[in-house]
Amino acid sequence: MAWNDPGGRDPWGGNNNSTPPDLDEAFKQLKDKLQGLFGGKPGKPGSGSPKKGGSNLPIYIVLLVLIGYWLINSIYIVNEQERGVVLRLGEYHSTIQPGINWQPAVIDIVQIVSVTDERQYNPPLSQSLMLTQDENIVIVPLTVQYNIKDVKDYVLNVNNPDETLEQATDSAIRHAVGSSNLDNVISAGRELLRVEVELRLQSYLDIYGTGINIIDVTLQEGQAPEAVKPAFDDVIAAAADRERFINQAEAYSNQIVPQARGRAQRAIESAAGYRGELIARAEGDASRFTQLLVEYERAPTVTRERLYIDAIEGVLANTSKVLMDVEGGNNMMYLPLDRLGGGGISSARETELLRLLENAQNQINSAAPSSAGSPARTIR
Repeated sequence: MAWNDPGGRDPWGGNNNSTPPDLDEAFKQLKDKLQGLFGGKPGKPGSGSPKKGGSNLPIYIVLLVLIGYWLINSIYIVNEQERGVVLRLGEYHSTIQPGINWQPAVIDIVQIVSVTDERQYNPPLSQSLMLTQDENIVIVPLTVQYNIKDVKDYVLNVNNPDETLEQATDSAIRHAVGSSNLDNVISAGRELLRVEVELRLQSYLDIYGTGINIIDVTLQEGQAPEAVKPAFDDVIAAAADRERFINQAEAYSNQIVPQARGRAQRAIESAAGYRGELIARAEGDASRFTQLLVEYERAPTVTRERLYIDAIEGVLANTSKVLMDVEGGNNMMYLPLDRLGGGGISSARETELLRLLENAQNQINSAAPSSAGSPARTIR
């Protein structure tokens, strides 16, 4: 039968027609029980108050102890490197600065976080296995150093900031390595890769509002899995040899190119000088020929003889022997100029020698028959 049926009983043991329990009476009964527990005499049932002479001192002592405990637990000491976040009834209230602070316990919840200590995160090697853009497998160990720049964001914005940092680190390093080839990961571009990972990781954390500040990201030397380590070592050795050959070629180029440029410049300047010399000589010869032509037109015979003498002087100045004969004759005159001049021919001796040659030539011409119709002298 249901409890609210006529004649039934309610779940609290009373009849449906009974009145609700008196709360004042219930409190009085509870008070009597407490007094009996602490040595007091409980009042009679139905009486409005305990007997005269009953003491409420134990209750007051308990209340004072509870209040003291509450006051002590409401005191918070925040160190210099820490900050505290106050949540009042579950809602952000304020941020506690270093020093002694009092916040009502139970009402306020204080979470103290160290903000100046540098923390470190090292992903396990199982998470460092990555694939580069040129489809090479590589292990890139790294270390992330960070601290807390905004304690409110660190406590309230994300459920687990450290786990968020781990996931963001994994995403940033995989994105950077997947966009780079093997050479940039293991050698030349590792510093640029480190900077890219640091900037990308900080941007991720700022977007999530974690309140974490990245101090430094350290990329260790890339490694290959054990299964492909020999081939990976060969690739590293080949890359090192390539860098060495490139450096040697650049050094040789830096040595040869300036020399070649210097020789080219010297050849250009020499050609320009030779060109200027030829032009000047041609202009001088043309000017001398023009002047000589004027003199020749004035006195052809004298000019012709002068030219002949000058030609003889030029020839004899470069020879040490002179042979002279006459056409149609058997006589030949030999003049040892090197012996006559003693090794060199001075201008005075040269003039005298020319005079002797002219006399000899005149004698030969006078002795030769005049009917020959051609010049009777030949000088060789």
